[in-house]
Amino acid sequence: MNQQIRLVALVSGLMVLALLGNLTYFAVARQQSVEEDPKNVRTIYRNFDRQRGQILAGTTVIADTVAAPEGGRFTRQRVYPLGLDYAHITGFFSFIYGTWALENAYDSYLAGTDSSQWMNSLIAAWGGQTPVGASVQTTIDPVLQQTAMAQLGSAQGAIVVLDPKTGAIRALASTPSYDPNGLASHDFPSQPEVWTDLIDDPAQPLSNRAAGQVYPPGSTAKLITAAAALKAGYTADSLIDTPSSIQLPNSNNWLPNASPCGNGQQTLAFALAMSCNTSFANLVRALGAEALRSQAEAFGFNRTHLPDLGDAPSRYFTHLDDQGELVASSPDDAQLMMSAMGQWEVAASPLQMALVVAAIVNGGSLMEPYVVEQVTTVDQRILYRHQEASTQAMDPAAAATLKDMMTGVVSWGTGTAAQVPGVVMGGKTGTAEWAPGQPPYSWYVAYATDPDVVVAVFVESASVAATDMASGALTGPILRQVIQATRPR
Repeated sequence: MNQQIRLVALVSGLMVLALLGNLTYFAVARQQSVEEDPKNVRTIYRNFDRQRGQILAGTTVIADTVAAPEGGRFTRQRVYPLGLDYAHITGFFSFIYGTWALENAYDSYLAGTDSSQWMNSLIAAWGGQTPVGASVQTTIDPVLQQTAMAQLGSAQGAIVVLDPKTGAIRALASTPSYDPNGLASHDFPSQPEVWTDLIDDPAQPLSNRAAGQVYPPGSTAKLITAAAALKAGYTADSLIDTPSSIQLPNSNNWLPNASPCGNGQQTLAFALAMSCNTSFANLVRALGAEALRSQAEAFGFNRTHLPDLGDAPSRYFTHLDDQGELVASSPDDAQLMMSAMGQWEVAASPLQMALVVAAIVNGGSLMEPYVVEQVTTVDQRILYRHQEASTQAMDPAAAATLKDMMTGVVSWGTGTAAQVPGVVMGGKTGTAEWAPGQPPYSWYVAYATDPDVVVAVFVESASVAATDMASGALTGPILRQVIQATRPR
């Protein structure tokens, strides 16, 4: 009898231990995954009623939590005081459609559920208080952000402003934008209508044109070719064959110059300033595909840079396969020559083209871009702080040469419309034809000194002639206004 009792006690004890072990496993090991499970309705309800942390641009609050209107199911409401200007940075916090952009990338910090915030949650629980989420401090300058948005106006386009020495993004504007307050509303029956209107809008306001979309970069891609040429031993004074037009190999198509480049030879510096197509077509044939691909990848092509905002990888001699993966391409001579004009399988985001200029300006060192400086609790304890990271994209001497060559674009080349009196600037204009009968894309990427800043301006489907000079005339005044806003104030 005693033996049977001992056996029952042993089995019972093992079952209790198994139960305790299972409870411990769920409470510790699986807690986060269970809480983040989209099917966990209890978590969704609890998180939507939390005192979510702020998102800040300088001292400007761009996402906040306030008291909800009385009579509703929840006591707190997520709001975006400057919704349209910052929508592609903050994203939204929606009961039905979840989170987007920074609201998604820093969700656990903002909600106060990150493992690094356990002490704050414990103290709040002991005091009978509701835990308060941490605040996310962005790198965005409110003046530059609002200037960029105002300059784009009703255009479909983007502007990126960044610090080339650190990689900090000072403005990231994308138009058209949208109001995230409509998706964060407690009027839940209206949210599907708001969402459907945004999805069905042909202007695609949810698209982040600054970082999440890629486009043919036009002649701004000549910066990549010029960098590869300098690496191969060319100098600013190297003479390059520059006929008025050139026949593409194995083709009946001719590639003309769209600016006054003459019909002979031109220096590399002149060819860049005047954006001579035939100069760069001959140059890329001499350099070869691998030299260009290598230089483009050194500038950051074929990889992502800003996961916080879900950026798309810019592509250089790559294409997307059926699974959405980047696959290397092998251009023939005609395709290679068109790539010098930012066509064929070359596609870049405005962020990526800003990074190209930033590396040139920063002595060839490419600083990884970032949009969040730090995350802090209500008692100012730092939970996260950005750590700078860099790679070497160019030899410092070659970068200095190319930086100097870019001044010709602004001072006497295709981009004179961007000049700011008393400011040393360099840049590159670009125009990209992307579909027959459609208006071209217009680009201008540039730097200014004292203080050092890089700006990329992109206008989609611009109603201008398909020349770099016309593109510079359109985007130059926009760039000038943004540069002026970066000056000390």
